[in-house]
Amino acid sequence: MDMHNFYMGNVFEAYNFYGAHVDAGGTVFRTYAPNAYRVCIIGEFNNWQEAEMQHSGQNFIYYSADARDGQMYKYVIYSAAGRTEHCDPYGFAMELRPAFASIITDLYKFRFSDEEWMKKRSLCLDRPVNIYEVHFGSWRKGAQGWYTYNGLAGELIDYVKKNGYTHIEFMPLAEHPADESWGYQITGFFAPTARYGKPWQLMELVDMCHRAGIGVIMDFVPVHFASDHYALARYDGAPLYEYPDSAVGVSEWGSSNFIHSRREVCSFLQSAANYWLDVYHFDGLRMDAISRAIYWAGDPARGVNGATVDFLKRMNDGLHQRHPSAMLIAEDSTNYPQVTAPVQYGGLGFDYKWDLGWMNDTLDYMKKPPEERAKNPEKITFSMHYFKNEHYLLPLCHDENVHGKATVAQKMYGGYEEKFPQARLLYMYMYTHPGKKLLFMGSEFAQLREWDEKREQDWELLDFPVHKAFSDYMRDLCTLCARRKSLYAADYDSASFEWIDPDRDDRCVFVYRRKVPGESTVVMLNFSDKEQKVKAPGELKELLCTDESRYGGTQKRKASSKTVILAPYSGKILDENADKNIK
Repeated sequence: MDMHNFYMGNVFEAYNFYGAHVDAGGTVFRTYAPNAYRVCIIGEFNNWQEAEMQHSGQNFIYYSADARDGQMYKYVIYSAAGRTEHCDPYGFAMELRPAFASIITDLYKFRFSDEEWMKKRSLCLDRPVNIYEVHFGSWRKGAQGWYTYNGLAGELIDYVKKNGYTHIEFMPLAEHPADESWGYQITGFFAPTARYGKPWQLMELVDMCHRAGIGVIMDFVPVHFASDHYALARYDGAPLYEYPDSAVGVSEWGSSNFIHSRREVCSFLQSAANYWLDVYHFDGLRMDAISRAIYWAGDPARGVNGATVDFLKRMNDGLHQRHPSAMLIAEDSTNYPQVTAPVQYGGLGFDYKWDLGWMNDTLDYMKKPPEERAKNPEKITFSMHYFKNEHYLLPLCHDENVHGKATVAQKMYGGYEEKFPQARLLYMYMYTHPGKKLLFMGSEFAQLREWDEKREQDWELLDFPVHKAFSDYMRDLCTLCARRKSLYAADYDSASFEWIDPDRDDRCVFVYRRKVPGESTVVMLNFSDKEQKVKAPGELKELLCTDESRYGGTQKRKASSKTVILAPYSGKILDENADKNIK
């Protein structure tokens, strides 16, 4: 590796140099520790007795003819701060918490068979994107607890395909010590968590998804890391990956913030991002807490963090050069401009941005009683003014189903029986709104219990007719929206959307059209608790109604009339006359 490029923040493959690398004769270990005066290695191959590593510049190197794939090791760092034991920052596998030894891993034992998928993969800007967000450890639980990566793959893939999703997004799978952090406070940025098995088993899961036609996205955390003593925190006895000043060095979650002004830290992070796309064939990275990267502590009043913004641009640009068809998705709640514009045109270089403003407005509207909704139509109409400004992805994610917020279905206004029709209506609005989609597991069958990472989803609810009907509705909605080109092919073209009636008379009724050449879809939504009559803009054919009896509603058959009747809390998706000259 060119060390100058490493120090300049230009390296994307540092994992090919640092870490433990197996060859025919043994294993070579390298670690970066500029503030250490001595580093030793201990492991199973030397009976955990300290062996001196060779000091070369700011690196420490050791070769062992006895070290083999699958054996554990640690680094012993000697610095002005004393003696500390650490896992390998570039380690490819780790012990299950609370143990923290790294594990020598041959990354290339597994052979992918997804060549056809990788060749045809795209950013999907003109394709349907319907992401199913999953916390691997609590989607299903086995008799012995967690499933392995490949052990759960078959059931998960079948479920996702059956229910009309195009991608799975896994919450972070890099190694982390606290189950309650859900993987967002990481100790092993190159190590798949041992909770669910070996690295090759995760590779097999991704490979199986690809062969089934399902994309796989993983959460990636480029802003902060776990402060546990054995990992990155004060790795070589002094702040190396983090800020030296706790005022900016400690995040709101108590973790350590990466110091992106150090270019070797940038090389570390962008190498980690590249690693998951390159070695594991992930189809994209959803990058967490980007608002905290753009602004100091996520607060616009404190100003833009120029070093971190520069890092994001260089990382995204480099990843696109290496993986032009891999999605880079920003979880960003700010109004910072051009998040999804290419770097060469002044943007941050992401492909998609979560529309958290849409999420907050929509959920706030759905919590209100109808009389208050009538006073707040902008909660529904406002997002239509800006949807074309970025490549937005509409999320109803894990954060909206936990920590006392109630699940999405539970958030709906009113009593138990009112929540189901309103949730069906909410999802019709979401899935016909311009932009790609993401839904957290359990939402598809209206789970009412808040998510708990220690428990599996409440699958027994599908034995109850109301939840089974809701699940059937969501499957049909997702399937229909993936078939209708007008509902996905021009998500960011202002000409693809037009209001027919944006609730001008406070009835809580919204009617709009999604269109592409050759196809037009009309959507009618009634957010009131009263039956409403809507004049049809032409000859329409009903495709889906939230109030159909098979979904738990009252409508017995599909209607076809110039006047459309919408039951309370209901919506319809309609095909406009296909003979029209649609422009």
